[in-house]
Formats: sequence, structure tokens, C-alpha cells
Amino acid sequence: MIASMLALLLSVAGQAGASQAAAPQAVPPVPGELGRQPLPAQGCAAYLWNVSDRKLVAMAGADPALVRLVLGGKAIDLARASESGLGGFGFAARTAYRNSDVAVTLDMTVQTQAELTDGGAVPQGTLTVERGGTDAVVIPVAGLIGCAPAR
Repeated sequence: MIASMLALLLSVAGQAGASQAAAPQAVPPVPGELGRQPLPAQGCAAYLWNVSDRKLVAMAGADPALVRLVLGGKAIDLARASESGLGGFGFAARTAYRNSDVAVTLDMTVQTQAELTDGGAVPQGTLTVERGGTDAVVIPVAGLIGCAPAR
């Protein structure tokens, strides 16, 4: 009797383990490396890299207001949903971008520097990426802002 109960428990446990192993695991939305990006035709763009490995992870445009990043090996553009605070060069201190599946919040400090013409610096910031059903990923970023030359 104990042997048959043990066999039954092991059978149920094996089935539960198999069904848990087969369930898809939600993968946190970690941005991949964004390739080289051109200067904007008008307005300014912030080129942001991950401070831990110095790889370009996002480009935020002031006009049009969007952020570009790589998720799941594919480059995506997200439109600005809201903004708050003063930044500079057409950017806010905090900007939220989203589509139906992904939400990105960019918090950044913008500085002008005498040695930088047609742009500025982002000495510190964070890029928060959220995808439905997964954990949020917060990445410390820094970067440069490049602007189209005035005509």
C-alpha cells in the first residue's frame, strides 16, 4: 500500500514538474546593443549608453519625440506618452514612451558644455524598460546629445 501511494505521489510530482518546465518563462526586457545612429535631420537626439559596458542602448529623439532601442533582437521605436521637468535641447527631465506592449521611462540630467557645439551631455540617467508580464529592468545610462546644425 505504501509503495503504491509512493508511486502515485512520484507520478503526480513528475507530471507537475513536467508541466512547470514546459510553461514559458517571462524574460525581462533587457535592451540589446543599438547600432550606429545618424544625427537627426532636425532637432536633437540623445545617444545613451549603458554605463557598465559602454554599449549604445537607446537613442531618444526630441523631434519627433520617440525612443529607439533593441528588444528581442529587433529595433523598435516608441512614441512619447508624457514628459515632466526641465531638461534641455528639447528634452524633459523625465519622459515616458510606450506602445501596446512596452513602456520605457527615461530620466536624465542634461548639461551644456562649452566644448560641445550643437549639443550637450547626459552625465547621468536611468532607462527603465517594462514589458507586460515581466519584471522591469532599470539601466544606468549616460550619453551625449547631438543636434542638427542650424540652417
